[in-house]
Amino acid sequence: MDSAVGATTENQPKRWMHLNNDKWLMINTMKTRFLFFLFIIVIVLFSFSCKSNDPIVVPPTPPAFAKGADVSWVTQMEANGKLFYNASGTQTECMALLKSLGMNSIRLRVWVNPTDCWCNAQDMLAKAIRAKNLGMSIMIDFHYSDSWADPGKQTKPAAWANLSFTDLKTAVTSHTSTVLNLLKTNNITAEWVQVGNETGNGMLWPDGMASTNMANYAALNNAGYDAVKSVFPNAKVIVHVQDGNNNSLFRWLFDGLLTDGGKWDVIGMSLYPSPTNWNVMDDACLTNMTDMISRYGKEVMICEVGMSWDSPTSAYNFLTDIINKTISIPNGKGLGVFYWEPECMASWNNYTLGAFDDSGKPTAALNAFN
Repeated sequence: MDSAVGATTENQPKRWMHLNNDKWLMINTMKTRFLFFLFIIVIVLFSFSCKSNDPIVVPPTPPAFAKGADVSWVTQMEANGKLFYNASGTQTECMALLKSLGMNSIRLRVWVNPTDCWCNAQDMLAKAIRAKNLGMSIMIDFHYSDSWADPGKQTKPAAWANLSFTDLKTAVTSHTSTVLNLLKTNNITAEWVQVGNETGNGMLWPDGMASTNMANYAALNNAGYDAVKSVFPNAKVIVHVQDGNNNSLFRWLFDGLLTDGGKWDVIGMSLYPSPTNWNVMDDACLTNMTDMISRYGKEVMICEVGMSWDSPTSAYNFLTDIINKTISIPNGKGLGVFYWEPECMASWNNYTLGAFDDSGKPTAALNAFN
């Protein structure tokens, strides 16, 4: 009996150790299961919290300096069989080719109701999708016309011809917001938006002709400005004026807008020198840009440049100079330079200020963007 009792007593610690090990394993198994289920619950709750009925649009990071091109003709050119080639002769999509040459931004015009549908909202969207997919920033240029709006003509869209001034402002608001919302619903952000094209004497004539009614022009401009901000609050709104070397024109227009409560974020300019006078025009343009920044406290941008396609050396020198001058503006107030329709070959639409030759290759002028 003593022997049996002794055996029992001797084995007791081992028995309890075995029981404690089992208990320890059971407790840790329960902890592991609990932590696993807790992890699953956290993942499920996180996934539900991230769901939204609306797509999440992450605005692209704007370039430190925009080097870009207006290529609004590109879809029409493609439909007419035009092809584009890099320097080695490889066929390349136009925007991708321009990106390979150093460009980071694309500018696209939009007309209200063009008869041939080119540059309407849907055509603009097709090009904007291509630019976005290439990671390029986008500028939208509202002409507020069914065709070209420029210093010589600012014709109302046919559908707006007989509207009262109040309804004309509403039409500007509606058209601007509708077009920009088309971009937004396709997850595309406009970095810059022009409210009018080369509006050195206003837009939507005769109502918005600045020389006869600056207040009306300011009101139409503001209708567009507010519409842009309602869709893309961070977009920079540009008032774009021709003849970037003409300081008196710019002072007259922007003084008038300021007096009548006009709103803008950026002063945009066009500059089209010849192969023989670009030095003088570039110097005058820099003087004008510097004055605009000092006078109104706004940023500036060269929205359009061009030179004859068959003067590639002069064009290269001009572009290099105006890009460097714009970059040199203190505090990054010079935002960028855009070439207008560089993809145009000499035989396209009788336009000769592009920067491609008739073989569909870019000329040496565009090396300035590298």
